[in-house]
Amino acid sequence: MTDTQEKQVEYALVIHGGAGTILKKNMTPDLEKQYHGKLKEALLAGYNILQDGGTSIDAVEAAIIIMEDSPLFNAGKGAVFTNDGHNELDASFMDGKTQNAGAVGGVRRVKNPIQAARAVLEKSKHVLLTGKGADVFAKEQGLTMVDTSYFHTERRWKSLQNAKTKEGGNSLILSEDDNYKYGTVGAAALDKAGNLAAGTSTGGMTNKRYGRIGDSPIIGAGTYANNNTCAISSTGHGEYFMRYLVAYDISAMMEYKEVPFKEAADHIINDKLKTAGGSGGVIGIDKYGNIAMPFNTAGMYRGYILPDGEVKTFLYK
Repeated sequence: MTDTQEKQVEYALVIHGGAGTILKKNMTPDLEKQYHGKLKEALLAGYNILQDGGTSIDAVEAAIIIMEDSPLFNAGKGAVFTNDGHNELDASFMDGKTQNAGAVGGVRRVKNPIQAARAVLEKSKHVLLTGKGADVFAKEQGLTMVDTSYFHTERRWKSLQNAKTKEGGNSLILSEDDNYKYGTVGAAALDKAGNLAAGTSTGGMTNKRYGRIGDSPIIGAGTYANNNTCAISSTGHGEYFMRYLVAYDISAMMEYKEVPFKEAADHIINDKLKTAGGSGGVIGIDKYGNIAMPFNTAGMYRGYILPDGEVKTFLYK
């Protein structure tokens, strides 16, 4: 990738709260207000860190924790239910400076899975820990653990019952209108030192079985960060994001073909992924501070903030 381009901004943060059939006709004014408000809160949490000279890693974590603690999003507190009535959460984190990464899959007692992913990144020799072992590791690191009942919300429980009725017991049926299955939160940041970072967290897929894990904890699919190119967090139909290594593919286009960030992101999401049958989107930022938020669904909860402090949030196309 050439370095002829100048840095656009000193620091910036971009986030998403999931993509899918997000339509204004299905949204009440109050719920719309809640989504905008929570996205703004998450952006400001990360922005305050970046403004004070903090790291992109700290900013990404702070923004994602706000969304994990909200029942509005399918992550943390708002996680969806598996077929057997549990909540299994996934998350990943990547440091663009060191290319180090950490992730957890299928955790059930970690209040904020993004913190567990960061702990794997910084405190272990591994990249991905799953299941009970990941919960044990998180507890050993002193992270906040909760009873599994913490993740129970009536809205998500009803979604499980609806999914079971709709699918007739088959949790492997997938179609374009199965929007209730998808949901993720994520963030990507550039700090004053020029370092990029990205993170992603999810409650997975409603009615999933067999210990299914999607793209969110998979480095290169759900999350990717490289100081030479960009930082990306994905959301959508995880199986496709894994097959096509969506997050890394954007970075690779930039690194090997010298394609500008926004052009690369748009091509992967709206051409390559869409042609293959995959739905979803990404948010990200490149090393110059350029932001991209392409998606091929009806909507995506998303927003960004630049050094001027003005918060921009969006829900629809």
